[in-house]
Amino acid sequence: MGFFSASEISVEDVQRDYAPILVPGEQVVVAFRAVRDIVFLTNLRMALVDVQGLTGRKVEVVTIPYRSITRFSVETAGSFDLDADLKIWVTGDPVPLEVKISRKVDPAGIQQILARGVFGRG
Repeated sequence: MGFFSASEISVEDVQRDYAPILVPGEQVVVAFRAVRDIVFLTNLRMALVDVQGLTGRKVEVVTIPYRSITRFSVETAGSFDLDADLKIWVTGDPVPLEVKISRKVDPAGIQQILARGVFGRG
């Protein structure tokens, strides 16, 4: 997701802004923004929002159901790193999706959210 580190953003704002694509009972748990793009995790899925073009009117939302995630990793930022890395492997794709997230994000919290979704404890 780009070259910039994603910072945590308001769950309430994302819940409101993306309400038209959320199913009844779906709740945004955590969300990140890198420049214009957004990644958010709900109790049912992971969504990647790619804002395209000069005006940002063209938007692609990629949904990854937790059942499609075969493995994931959260690598914390080291002493000299500016960000942490989130990697998600999806069924049928040997290359993981990678998201750079701010070093301020709680890696254990992200692990918990993903584990609950992937293991069906969401």
